[in-house]
Amino acid sequence: MTKKLLAMALLACANAVAAADKVYVANENADSVSVLDAASFKTLKPVTVGKMPHNVQVSPDGKVVWVTNNGERDPDAAPGHVSMNKTEHAAMAKPGAVWLIDTATDAVIAKIPVGMHPAHVALTPNGRFAYITNGGDDSVTVIDATTRKFVATIPVGKFPHGLRFAPDGRFAYVANLKGGTVSVVDVASHKEIAQIPVGKGPAQVGFTPDGLQAFVSLSEEKAVAVIDPATQKVTRKISVGSVPIQLFATPDSRTLLVANQGTRSKPGKTVTMIDLQTFKPVKTVVTGSGAHGVAVDREGRFAFITNTYAGTVSVIDIKSRAVVSTVRVGKGPNGVSVTP
Repeated sequence: MTKKLLAMALLACANAVAAADKVYVANENADSVSVLDAASFKTLKPVTVGKMPHNVQVSPDGKVVWVTNNGERDPDAAPGHVSMNKTEHAAMAKPGAVWLIDTATDAVIAKIPVGMHPAHVALTPNGRFAYITNGGDDSVTVIDATTRKFVATIPVGKFPHGLRFAPDGRFAYVANLKGGTVSVVDVASHKEIAQIPVGKGPAQVGFTPDGLQAFVSLSEEKAVAVIDPATQKVTRKISVGSVPIQLFATPDSRTLLVANQGTRSKPGKTVTMIDLQTFKPVKTVVTGSGAHGVAVDREGRFAFITNTYAGTVSVIDIKSRAVVSTVRVGKGPNGVSVTP
């Protein structure tokens, strides 16, 4: 290959990667997924999905977005929900689903039934399996990500919500919102092997990329619990804001970002940035009303925060610890994920 052809090929590859960098946001009150260009922070065309989409996760290869929701929309009903009314109760009384979106076309390509009231979805680091928490029946559904077929149902703690995999892919940690525990699931056997007592209202878990620390937000304690994965015990708690929900560690394993949602009557609007060497908060960044979801890009340059009550996404420059952009999305933005 000539130098000119090699340069053209490298440029084409670079452009392809840049074009694929997107941020996906589940708009729970709009029955849609917003798509943002990760470089310009501009919104692209949204994707219509099922009822009350709660969480999104881009696959490790960046090709597919997995979205938890409550199945097909009623074409005669308004999208989303405002309160726990009869319509919402009826929707959550039926098994939910995960819908799959092709990131190349941003079109829905598959719909897979799961359990009752699905909350979060995560994929194993090798992309082989998808795990979905079912808050309505205290279980995790396992799907083969290649065949898109059901593999197993794993009983866990009470009202499982957030989940993530350890970086080595051996274990999944599941936050049991009403159980006060984190379930440890062995991925090889798809079985729960332990429950770690953590505190009140565990909402979401996370790991440092080096695998040395795990975390869980305690939505009823204004705190984050730090877990030693080696001993599977809580080593300390760190005070944060009101009703912490999602959290995410930066790629260098040095900083943890925690979104403090607050309540609808007293909304939180901050993200606590924690130094993972000292385990102390080093900055509280003001974002928007109902700060909820957190995702960090692969370079560790930007964090994307969904503001549930404001209907926006705040972009935080991690180095400067400041908001550099606020983007309007759909109603009730909840989960957020960035292409890897």
